[in-house]
Amino acid sequence: MRHSSPLAALVRLLDGFSEWTGRLIAWLTLLMVVVTFVVVVMRYAFEMGNIALQESVIYMHSFVFLLGAAYTLKHDGHVRVDIIYRPLGEKGKAWINLFGTLFLLLPVCIFLFWVSWEYVATSWELKEGSQEAGGIAYRYILKTALLAMPAMMTLQGIAELLRSLLVISGHAHLPPPEGEHAL
Repeated sequence: MRHSSPLAALVRLLDGFSEWTGRLIAWLTLLMVVVTFVVVVMRYAFEMGNIALQESVIYMHSFVFLLGAAYTLKHDGHVRVDIIYRPLGEKGKAWINLFGTLFLLLPVCIFLFWVSWEYVATSWELKEGSQEAGGIAYRYILKTALLAMPAMMTLQGIAELLRSLLVISGHAHLPPPEGEHAL
């Protein structure tokens, strides 16, 4: 059921952002496979190594997990205690989602952002690069994902919070378990 309130529009906007970034980041998995293949061929067929290529796989892996977390949340792929959640009705599930978002997700995201700030800021200040000769000179960009992840999770958490409020108030329905979020 689609609802045309400003809250529903905001939920769709935030969901759209998580969907777009998640699909974009997913392409890194293909690139990771290709780069890993190139590294292996270089190493075993040509007896050559490339530290920057090897490090790029680590960077891509980190980006997939950190920047793909909001997409996973949007698609209900996070961990929960299904023995309690599954038998509940739509409003019961919405209440659990609301409390989980308010008292677990958002505080953890705020904490992660707060404790990572100085670490990332210092890395940017130093323009930190790889410790390996020939490695990637932009480690500070990798570390920025430590701020981007909780920021993106917070945005998707707000979407989940608003969706739960719309469900509780009777203005929307929870999406089917394996489907897209629809209001």
